Amino acid sequence: MASSDLHSLAGQVAVVTGASAGIGRACAVELARAGADVAVNYHGSREGAEETVAMIRDLGRRAIAVQGDVGAEADVARLFDEAQERLAPVDIAVSNAGLQRDAALADMSLEDWETVIRTNLTGGFLMAREAVRRFRTKGRRPEVSRALGKLIFDSSVHQRIPWAFHVNYAASKGGLKLLMESVAQEVAAEGIRVNAVAPGAIATDINRSEREKEGGREAMLALIPHGRVGDPEDVGRVVAFLASDASDYIVGQTLFVDGGMALYPGFRGNG
Repeated sequence: MASSDLHSLAGQVAVVTGASAGIGRACAVELARAGADVAVNYHGSREGAEETVAMIRDLGRRAIAVQGDVGAEADVARLFDEAQERLAPVDIAVSNAGLQRDAALADMSLEDWETVIRTNLTGGFLMAREAVRRFRTKGRRPEVSRALGKLIFDSSVHQRIPWAFHVNYAASKGGLKLLMESVAQEVAAEGIRVNAVAPGAIATDINRSEREKEGGREAMLALIPHGRVGDPEDVGRVVAFLASDASDYIVGQTLFVDGGMALYPGFRGNG
């Protein structure tokens, strides 16, 4: 039997991509807070990854930092290899790494299109493929979890809401939605649970300049019915829930963590 605490991740190992800052860091820390040991993937910021590792170790959990590009097959395989060798076989995979390269459609370069698709969508595919392979090899451990493995994607409200001047990003997240749902449909019968979170406006470096420019925060808040910009921990806590047995009957779903942004608040009182 798994732990009587359905929210506990004790005895489990997680990998989190793009975990050197922001939402990825919050996911890694919240998974550790629930009891998991964590492999912290990063692409460029070793220092940021080590800070995440230190935060996890302060919670009494084991953690390692692993450099790698999620758009590269060999790097993704090495991430799982190092997690298994230095911690234990992986039970939880969080595909979080993502980026933006913004431009109007007519001005967007092919390089900017392909860079975003490679990281956000191809990276999600590579993480999913490797996670499923490793879960099957690991086998079930009913003493720690009812599921064979848990795969969680970090998507965006823009898997639903169109986003002019960001077509590469929106396309990558729209693709991620059906990637998640199709993989979930394919592997659910094996006991592998696949889900996603869709953050709205979260206070991270990716939108810092927009929030801090004159009138920027107010404009952002106008799109959020709940009246505040989200914190990375708002997303991390939902990811930890989706990784736990408390969510064992949730399969192939996207949980929007957006303060109501996906409700199209501009239509309130209009139409």
